[in-house]
Amino acid sequence: MTRIENSHSKDRMRPLPTPRKVPRQARSQHMVEQILQATARILEEHGYAGMNTNAVAARAGVSVGSVYQYFPNKDALITALHERHGAQMYAAIDAVLGGEEPRTLREQLAAMVHAWLVAHQLEPELHKVLEKEFPFFDAPSQDGAVDNNSFQCILHLLQRHKDEIGQPDPDLATWVLLRMMESLVHAAVMDAPARFAGADIERSIVDALEGFLRAGAARQGALA
Repeated sequence: MTRIENSHSKDRMRPLPTPRKVPRQARSQHMVEQILQATARILEEHGYAGMNTNAVAARAGVSVGSVYQYFPNKDALITALHERHGAQMYAAIDAVLGGEEPRTLREQLAAMVHAWLVAHQLEPELHKVLEKEFPFFDAPSQDGAVDNNSFQCILHLLQRHKDEIGQPDPDLATWVLLRMMESLVHAAVMDAPARFAGADIERSIVDALEGFLRAGAARQGALA
């Protein structure tokens, strides 16, 4: 898809557009989810240029006023899709790491990678549009509560396995691990060459993550 230039692509320092209000009741939450689903499908099919609030309202089966009640413009809708994606990724991490059954470090890394791959494959075309066309509508990771929750989950994982990890700074290791996993999973879903089997890619991602975490310990062992 050809990259679409708009005012935001020339100035990424502007404040991100935000919703007018947050839905509180179940009925309102359901309507907002319908609006976001409609936005996602239109972006997939027609791109940014073919998307507007009237089209979103018609696709969602709600009035334009209902869309404006929560979202001031279509850019706010795209930002909300990024936020929804972040929430889905945190939920996947939390589900994997929140279990009481003890697992090895590699097993937990493998479970997180698999969960993220599955989540991204549910709407692969939407993820391509969001990441390739509109990454600037995604809040910086240090500014988002959802991203901070994901960070804390990974940090706790590394602390539980600190004796196996050779990275001296757990906060830095957490940040690098999340960025590695995010980049590699996105590449696996969006740009993986057809000659590579999905299972081999998934295993290689886990190898890369585990290798990074254990690298310091391997260096220390070689020097001993």
